[in-house]
Amino acid sequence: MQWKPQISAAAARIAPYIQTTPVMQVQGFGLPFPVELKLEQLQHTGSFKARGAFNTLLSGPVPKAGLVAASGGNHGAAVAYAAQRLGHRAHIFVPDMAGPAKIALIERTGAQLTVVQGEYANAAEAAAEYEATSGAMQIHAYDAPATVAGQGSCMAEWEAQGLMADTVLIAVGGGGLIAGALGWLAGARKVVAVEPETSCALQAALAQGGPCDVQVSGVAANALGARKIGQICYDLACQHRVHSVLVPDATITAAQKALWQERRLLVEPAGATALAALMCGAYRPSAGERVAVLLCGANIAPDPLG
Repeated sequence: MQWKPQISAAAARIAPYIQTTPVMQVQGFGLPFPVELKLEQLQHTGSFKARGAFNTLLSGPVPKAGLVAASGGNHGAAVAYAAQRLGHRAHIFVPDMAGPAKIALIERTGAQLTVVQGEYANAAEAAAEYEATSGAMQIHAYDAPATVAGQGSCMAEWEAQGLMADTVLIAVGGGGLIAGALGWLAGARKVVAVEPETSCALQAALAQGGPCDVQVSGVAANALGARKIGQICYDLACQHRVHSVLVPDATITAAQKALWQERRLLVEPAGATALAALMCGAYRPSAGERVAVLLCGANIAPDPLG
């Protein structure tokens, strides 16, 4: 697939509905070099997911039965919000590990919500059953072309804002965000995939030669806890020889605290995961290499003001 035209079309399509998120150049976090940040945690519903949700809903007809989505929390909130804005019914399935803050965020949109015991894979199974019996349209959290093209608009927007980095670090769960970035950049910049040590579907797939099931746990599991990487992400990661690193939970938490203490940026653990790779040395830039980090989500559990 030629991703750049798809992403350009998605960016134009969703422009009236999404927030252009700011960027900032910072020095700190115990690092001897500056880092450019993209504050995508300020997107509608607190994550980049609104981009893919709006692109999917605006790309074709929606059945009378409405929409169904399975999510660790952020995707469900984005689909529910997009459905509310565009006047569609939505039924969202989330695992109980999504946590009260993300569950409450979905409930505030007015969407029908079903909380499933277990993890994302269990919610996905329940959503598939609902899709088969209801006629609702499924919006996949990460492994669908319209979702990936929508997420790719984030990187297109960043470049239009003057991104100067040689290397961009992006947290990976199911792979929709990094797939969109890879599709847009097409090898023009180095992309580093950052995953928690306890939820690493992409690195496992790269080691095994294809998407495979992994066990998921840890502080970022309710956002990055996909049991299997998306095929689209895997194919793009192989094509562009993505650099993959893992980070421990303790460093993710430290990065989350540093973002708040030094810059008053409030992010969830998944949102701090990419920065954690620089802070712990999982990724070490070469001399003069300019680096950028995408902060992807802000839905902390529990809600700090809840």
